[in-house]
Amino acid sequence: MTATLLRKFCSALILLWVAFGLAACGGFVKAGDNRHNQPLASGTVSALRAMGSSPGEAMVIRIFKEEKTLEVWKRTSAGQYKMFKTYEICAFSGNLGPKIKEGDRQSPEGFYTITPGLMNPKSNYYLAFNTGFPNKFDRSWGRTGSDLMVHGDCSSRGCYAMTDEGIAEIYALARETFQGGNKSFQLQIFPFRMTPAKMASNASSEHLNFWKNIKQGNDLFEVTKSPPAWDVCERRYIFNPSGSGPLDAMGACPAVVQNAAVVAKQQADEAAFTKTLAAEEKKVADAAAVKARGEAINGAVNGAVSGLFGGLFGGNKDADVVAVMSGKTAPIPLPRLARP
Repeated sequence: MTATLLRKFCSALILLWVAFGLAACGGFVKAGDNRHNQPLASGTVSALRAMGSSPGEAMVIRIFKEEKTLEVWKRTSAGQYKMFKTYEICAFSGNLGPKIKEGDRQSPEGFYTITPGLMNPKSNYYLAFNTGFPNKFDRSWGRTGSDLMVHGDCSSRGCYAMTDEGIAEIYALARETFQGGNKSFQLQIFPFRMTPAKMASNASSEHLNFWKNIKQGNDLFEVTKSPPAWDVCERRYIFNPSGSGPLDAMGACPAVVQNAAVVAKQQADEAAFTKTLAAEEKKVADAAAVKARGEAINGAVNGAVSGLFGGLFGGNKDADVVAVMSGKTAPIPLPRLARP
C-alpha cells in the first residue's frame, strides 16, 4: 500500500470513528460556535446575589430520577448551601436503579465528582457534562459504561437530557463555579426523593440496600446543608469517614464522623419505613383475606342454588345413586317400574 493510500485509509477510519464510534450520549465536537461561553443572564446573577451567593461560589447538583427533577444548590456567604433553582429533566433512560453495564440504556445513580475535564463545551447535544460514571463504587462492582452525560437536546440513551435552555444555564453555572476557584462540584443522583414512604413503596426492589446506602449521603446533605465527603470501602459508599487519604474500595471501612441530628433523622426515618411497610403488608393481607372470603361465600351460594334448582327440575342422571356409608358397594338400583 502506498503512503498516499495509507493516509486516505487512516483518514477514512478517523471519520468513521467520529461518526459511529460514540457510546451513550457522548456526541461529537461541533466547531464554529461559542455557546459554552455565553454569560449568565443578569436576572440569574441578581437571583444569586439575593440569596447571598454569587456565580463563583461552590455548587451541588442533585437529580431525582422518578420526579424528573434536577436541582442546583449554591453555597451562600453563611457557608451553607441553598437550593437556587430546579429544572425539569426532559428524559432519562431505563428504570429506577443504577447503571450496571454498557448498553443497558440505564441512567446512573450514586455520588459523582464533576471536574472541569468532564465538561463538554462542544457536545452534539448542545452542551453537556459527563457524570463521571463509572466512579470508584461502580468499578468495585465491575460496572461498565461510557459517556453518561447530563446534556441538552431532550433525548437520552442512558443520560439525563435537559432542554437546551436548561443545560445552557446549568453549564454556565458550573463554568462560573470553576472560574471562582472551585476544583469540582458534587453530583448526587437518586432514584426518587428519599422519604420513608418512597423507600417502603419500593421495598421489594433488588436495589433497596443500595438505596439505603446512598440515602445516608442524602440525609447528611439535607440536615447539614453541606455536601458530605464520600469514599468507597467494602464495596459501598461511606460518608464523612474519619481519617484522611483514599480508602481501599474492597477493604474494611473506618469509623465515620457522626452527626447527632443526622442520626436522629435516620432513626426516625427507619421507624417510619418499618411502620409504613407493615401497614402496606397488612393492607395486602387484608385484601387477600377479603377476596378469599368472597370467593368462599360465592362458592357456597352457587352450590346451594345449583342444588335447589337441581332438585326442582329432576337433578342430574346420578340423582338416584345412594351414597355408600358402610364402605360396601351399593347394589345396582332396579328400573323405576320394577320397584316395589
